[in-house]
Amino acid sequence: MNLVRNSGLLLAFAVLCGCTTAPKPLYNWDNYQSTVYQYYQLGETGPEQQITALKASIEKSRAKSLQVPPGLHAHLGMLYSNMGQMDLAMAEFKAEKALYPESGTFMDFLTRKDKGATK
Repeated sequence: MNLVRNSGLLLAFAVLCGCTTAPKPLYNWDNYQSTVYQYYQLGETGPEQQITALKASIEKSRAKSLQVPPGLHAHLGMLYSNMGQMDLAMAEFKAEKALYPESGTFMDFLTRKDKGATK
């Protein structure tokens, strides 16, 4: 009798576990990590290709209703800054700060640095 009862419990447990769904991820990492790796370690992509890849990742995140991962907008801002497109860089730094307030101190530093450079 114990074996039958234990088998029933195991079956019920297996059925309940099979009905659960995986939690929705917080971020859409997409190819962000490999994109950054290619830029810094491999030198395979230039800033233009990086910008294109990161903007595509942002669009995919929107389509999936997921946030972009921390650092994506900051990295995009850095790329724009390296290309001399400071207006776009500042917009990305502000977007990073808005999404991730914990990055505020660093993003404020970067935006102040630009204001001092343009005077």
